[in-house]
Amino acid sequence: MPDIKVVRMKDVQEMTGLSRATINRLRKEGSFPPHINLGARAVGWFEHAITEWLQARMSGQTLSYGEEC
Repeated sequence: MPDIKVVRMKDVQEMTGLSRATINRLRKEGSFPPHINLGARAVGWFEHAITEWLQARMSGQTLSYGEEC
């Protein structure tokens, strides 16, 4: 299992080059890793999930995470 590191939205934006709106749209469509709740108003993503998503995009693959409500 990879080291568990949680990254926040600002870090995800820097890692992917995507805007907050695009990340949220892709997440709702089910084509971006789901976030985890860190607190009442805080969310984050597992860094390894973002890295895997980026690697898949670079190789032309599309990962599916299921739609979120």
